[in-house]
Amino acid sequence: MTAPAPAPAPTRDPGPDSRPARGVRLDGVARGFDGPQGRHEVLRALDLELAPGGIHAVIGPSGCGKSTLLRLVAGLDAPSTGRLTTPGAERTAVAFQEPRLLPWRTLEANVALGLPRGTARREGRDRVRRLLQLVGLEHAAGQRPREVSGGMAQRASLARALARGPEVLLLDEPFGALDALTRLRMQDLLLEIHAAEPTTVLVVTHDVEEALYLADQVLLLRSLRGAEAGAASLARRIDVPGARPRDRTDPALAQLRAELLEGLGVPTHHHTEDPR
Repeated sequence: MTAPAPAPAPTRDPGPDSRPARGVRLDGVARGFDGPQGRHEVLRALDLELAPGGIHAVIGPSGCGKSTLLRLVAGLDAPSTGRLTTPGAERTAVAFQEPRLLPWRTLEANVALGLPRGTARREGRDRVRRLLQLVGLEHAAGQRPREVSGGMAQRASLARALARGPEVLLLDEPFGALDALTRLRMQDLLLEIHAAEPTTVLVVTHDVEEALYLADQVLLLRSLRGAEAGAASLARRIDVPGARPRDRTDPALAQLRAELLEGLGVPTHHHTEDPR
């Protein structure tokens, strides 16, 4: 009996600086894990293309594979089957819900950790200074994480992720731990950063309003049912109209919000006239 062929490895470019910016493509990508109760599939037959330079949001219920998808694109994991094409791990950066800054280093030194290896000292210093200005932290460059607010720490985390000049920026619930007002401010800051340094952004979020405000395209993952229960696949792809920054009260966004909530299984309430 012939042994099955191994799953194809992700295709990753070496990512020299002269290479034009690229997006991300998944063709029939699946990811499963072997456990004590057998094989558990997380993602199944996922076809996805992220246009270069766009902001793409992924939403879905907890446990549907959003973080698994992010790990695949980041190069931290490999698909069980299918083909994944990205610019490469060295041209991809990740920022998480928690800033994950080194507490004994200043914000400036934490941002510098994101610089590519071999960066000349003066070039690196100038790059870090520019990023700190971009995220509004130049006044706090010498402070340590415990001395600043959660929003400031998250801004430093974003600056660190941008330090290498990534072609793809991956954000895993980046503002989920912040208070509501700071979260709104961070959303606007992300748009300002993207305008100043365009890159392909993939953001995982549970917040439908955040997805519609930030993204050119919202991708809804949903767990499959019936015989295929357990794995998740792409249920809906919604292109969001309008230039950024958008009006959060735009009726068009309200309609898309209702569609996404319906796709998530959240009932929306329609008001009707009182017949009396």
